[in-house]
Amino acid sequence: MTSTDLTPAGPRQTRQRAEIRRAVEELASFATAQEIHDRMRHNGSGVGLATVYRTLQSMAGGGQLDSIRNPDGQVAYRTCSPGHHHHLICRTCARTVEVTVPQLEQLVRGLAADHGFSRIDHEVEFFGTCADCAAR
Repeated sequence: MTSTDLTPAGPRQTRQRAEIRRAVEELASFATAQEIHDRMRHNGSGVGLATVYRTLQSMAGGGQLDSIRNPDGQVAYRTCSPGHHHHLICRTCARTVEVTVPQLEQLVRGLAADHGFSRIDHEVEFFGTCADCAAR
């Protein structure tokens, strides 16, 4: 990102950025930049793949999107509710459910305190099979 892309309030709001945001908001589950770009192209968009990658990374870094590393190592994005949470993600259909796990948060705080750490951040995602996919 160049310095001309930034305003005092953050990244400049361009047509491409708005188009990418809309595409992500339409998702029901996490999707990679390539999947989002493919969907946008299918819908007639001319936004380039590199722009999609840069914009998604910027939006995730700014807290506008959640990002996860899926089991095959790719980064995937999704809009989520504000606040700290984790995800249950179906390996088969990618259905995603936001969950809070107070016991995990307590465990993390305890581990950090036991080892003299503070200001701990963590990312935990749970991958499994949803009930609909298990029933098939």
